[in-house]
Amino acid sequence: MAGESQKWILTVTAQTPTNIAVIKYWGKRDETLILPVNDSISVTLDPTHLCTTTTVAVSPSFDSDRMWLNGKEISLSGGRYQNCLREIRGRAGDVEDKNKGVKIAKEDWQKLHLHIASYNNFPTAAGLASSAAGFACLVFALAKLMNVNEDQSKLSAIARQGSGSACRSLYGGFVKWIMGKDDKGSDSLAVQLADEKHWDDLVIVIAVVSSRQKETSSTTGMRDTVETSLLLQHRAKEVVPKRVLQMEEAIRNRDFTSFAQLTCADSNQFHAVCLDTSPPIFYMNDTSHRIISLVEKWNRSEGTPQVAYTFDAGPNAVMIARNRKTAGLLLQRLLFNFPPNSDADLNDFVIGDKSILQDAGIQGLKDIEALPPPPEIKDNIPSKKSRGDVSYFICTRLGKGPVLISDESLALLNPETGLPK
Repeated sequence: MAGESQKWILTVTAQTPTNIAVIKYWGKRDETLILPVNDSISVTLDPTHLCTTTTVAVSPSFDSDRMWLNGKEISLSGGRYQNCLREIRGRAGDVEDKNKGVKIAKEDWQKLHLHIASYNNFPTAAGLASSAAGFACLVFALAKLMNVNEDQSKLSAIARQGSGSACRSLYGGFVKWIMGKDDKGSDSLAVQLADEKHWDDLVIVIAVVSSRQKETSSTTGMRDTVETSLLLQHRAKEVVPKRVLQMEEAIRNRDFTSFAQLTCADSNQFHAVCLDTSPPIFYMNDTSHRIISLVEKWNRSEGTPQVAYTFDAGPNAVMIARNRKTAGLLLQRLLFNFPPNSDADLNDFVIGDKSILQDAGIQGLKDIEALPPPPEIKDNIPSKKSRGDVSYFICTRLGKGPVLISDESLALLNPETGLPK
């Protein structure tokens, strides 16, 4: 290992998006390798609004592998972290940094220790796929640091061993996780169906109903479902294979009607499977159900779907609007039904792409109070407003896959010490 001084530190910083499944992954056939019982399809969200940033560093002066998540040190002793680190180290290449006079031979990586710092710009473990973005970013950044010569699909199979959905965050746009058949998981990996520019009319609005950690983790929930739900077996064998083909076709043809119907149906069946588990799992809450009702009423009144909704393992609603105009109308309906508390700051209540607020004709809280009831509820008794039941909304769109960040000021580790800034 060249580089006389033991003081050198090499770092890489990357940013990786989160993703939301429109055909859900729920249930593993192998717990250790994280092999799913069915294929799944997701949309990657714009990393400007929802992403994980990770800095990885290596130095001969580090005496152990260490990691900090959102500023707090966490243990790397868990099997999932160890699997990812082992797989990446086993594929490491030779690295040379001429500026620092550093040469690392591939066999040296087994002896060198790493420091990792990761930050999510959205709630962790609240059903917004934070672990997916996190493990994808970890694997992507380490692969760059260690000069791993593998394509994104092969890297996705490593990220999968940290968090199943992480494999889908190695790409932008629309992504399919192929369940594979091999017992060792070599063919269980992600492929891109279409990039983010393929269908750039779509606008995404997320209602963050709760940013609290969920009561039943996805890992525990899936295990219970696989062991007790007969509906899951039917779903994996009979329902999902057909739905995956239909969803691929809908994406290819930019057929929003089919896309929306499949997305809503699959989300609802996923939560039905959770209810069919013993003991039953409740990820959605009353606010989630009111959002479904709002979207269903509007879609029915228009005679064709305007918006698709999907919920992962948590109460937060991800709504996909067919275009910008529809997204503005959706935001009006959401703000009419779920206005902020009177002391709220609108800037904090609607975040992300704020231009959707302007499209909706809303510049301040008084504009929200002045919103008329949506036409589809006018003839009925006005629905009760649920003030404060949504913490905030995120307006976003489809996004690209992982990227390297060259601006050193955005690194999370100090280049002199290798410790968090």
